[in-house]
Amino acid sequence: MIARRLVPPFQGGPLWGWVGPLVVALFGGILRFVRLGEPRAVVFDETYYAKDAYSLLRYGVERAMLGDAKNPVADRRLMAGSLDVFKQCPAPDECAAFVAHPPLGKWMIAAGEWLFGMNPFGWRFAAALAGTLSILVLARVARRMTRSTLLGCLGGLLLALDGLHFVLSRAALLDVFLMFWVLCGFACLVADRDAVRNVLASRTAAHRDAARGAYGPPLGVRWWRVAGGACLGAACAVKWSGIFFLVAFAVLSLAWDMGARRAAGARAAYRGALAHDAPGGFGAFALVPALVLLASWAGWFAGPGGWGRGWERATSGGPGFFVFDSLRSWVSYQVQVLGFHTGLSDYHPSMSEPWQWPLLVRGVLFHYDTGRPAAECGGGRCVQGVLAVGTPALWFAAVLALVALVVRYGVTRDWRAGAVLLACAAGWLPWFYYAVADDRTMYLFYLAPVVPFMVLAVVLVAGLVLGRAAAAPPRRAAGAAVVGAFALVVLVDFWWLQPVLAAETITQAQWWARMLMRSWMTSAPRS
Repeated sequence: MIARRLVPPFQGGPLWGWVGPLVVALFGGILRFVRLGEPRAVVFDETYYAKDAYSLLRYGVERAMLGDAKNPVADRRLMAGSLDVFKQCPAPDECAAFVAHPPLGKWMIAAGEWLFGMNPFGWRFAAALAGTLSILVLARVARRMTRSTLLGCLGGLLLALDGLHFVLSRAALLDVFLMFWVLCGFACLVADRDAVRNVLASRTAAHRDAARGAYGPPLGVRWWRVAGGACLGAACAVKWSGIFFLVAFAVLSLAWDMGARRAAGARAAYRGALAHDAPGGFGAFALVPALVLLASWAGWFAGPGGWGRGWERATSGGPGFFVFDSLRSWVSYQVQVLGFHTGLSDYHPSMSEPWQWPLLVRGVLFHYDTGRPAAECGGGRCVQGVLAVGTPALWFAAVLALVALVVRYGVTRDWRAGAVLLACAAGWLPWFYYAVADDRTMYLFYLAPVVPFMVLAVVLVAGLVLGRAAAAPPRRAAGAAVVGAFALVVLVDFWWLQPVLAAETITQAQWWARMLMRSWMTSAPRS
């Protein structure tokens, strides 16, 4: 009985628990990989990350490019097939480039360039792979949280049909990698939650008196939690904003430990979690992420040529001085990066404020080309563009679902609702500070790491609409009809938007017909 209370059983067998999510991920992967090389252009911030990734392949660090800040000279050479896009410098450190983000995401982009060459497909390959795998991970974690393979597959399908996730999975930007590692970290911690409760249930059944002592039993090394910390460290190694999720999920994991010990009958569950679980949590959520982050900077530590590296000074002393001076230089570099981010306030027509993001007030124009031949769209003025924006039917439903989860958590203390709400808060609320205190330039895609949790919110509410498995057949049929109709609406909405998400060549009239809000139109010139 205690085992079923601590770890409810899954509905359905394990085979379909894998087959269903894999099929959904395959569907999402086909959407993302077909025409991945289109547009054949350097879109939006690919002008930084695709070339920084190539620089990491060649030099181990980011080097300065030809041209000004947006690198138009290097862009033209790159698209013409020339890989000579870096400045020529007598000494490596004279070409060091100041970069605003850690290297891991660019190393992932570089892997695609190494496999498929320095071309649009090559530099977008890793993003498409990460986006596809995230669909699988979300389907599996939704299944674990709801104990339903059907709801797990629904979650994967909805993520596959989200416009913002789709666009970011087809562009060499960092946000899809941040989203991927945050989601993987969360999935590992949900698996750790189940593992902890399984152990507590088995030990309570076998040694009831000992397991139900004041603190409950120690649990040993928890490898799922270590893996979760490594994934969250990888998120920080893509973008520093991963730290918000790292802190939030560390607190969440400890809260789950307290709840598990209390449910298992420990008389002092909170002190038991602090005594038995918190020390290992420090290693998983502090030491492991720090090691992952430092490892991502291996190219910068290993040789000269990195910004602020001071290689000659560091190598002038002994091994101890080398380590100390290298870490001091690295910390100084990170302080400069923090100053850059807090002072970033340049105007951009696609910029928006955090309170506008959930309602999709403004998308981000990644690419817009009105010079396509008339034959490509059947006559008239042809347009090829990429607008990064979420699927409205899904996002508006997610806003309502999050409100419903706030009410549900207040009434029932449902751990699933609490976890989803905390994740959404960690990825969204910190940006309000930067908007108010620094008037920082921000974009809708900063919410990318929150998108999987918005989908989870919809899935949890869909589970309530479906009702319990033991409910009367008419009740289940009515719930299934509502959920199925919603999924169909999202599918049709995504299909309608896809031409402006995937750089399909359409008429200008067809482009403007897909601008749901007038504010979307400010992202694209009426040329």
